[in-house]
Amino acid sequence: MKTRLLVTCLAMSTLLGSVVAIADDDAGADRSHPMAFVKDSAITTKIKTKLAAKHMTSLGRIHVDTDQNGVVQLSGSARSRRAVDRAIAIARETEGVTAVHSTVIIKKDD
Repeated sequence: MKTRLLVTCLAMSTLLGSVVAIADDDAGADRSHPMAFVKDSAITTKIKTKLAAKHMTSLGRIHVDTDQNGVVQLSGSARSRRAVDRAIAIARETEGVTAVHSTVIIKKDD
């Protein structure tokens, strides 16, 4: 029950973030088409949902961003190398992802 609520909240916050991103005029010319944002946010939402389903304790500290070409950028922090590797693997296994780049650092004391 708690997992379902977490996944629902995560999906809703990602979608709301996408709406804000669409409204923001800072986006580059290549991303000015609404379909680019829909594709990007759909991939990001899939990855965040998979991370939540795996009950990763570092979920709140791992940030996911996807560009118009399906390249995923993971950033933030995790508690172990295993958590970082698992997040990267989940991102790579997600449909629509063409590449994954990670700058996630390991912080055990969080």
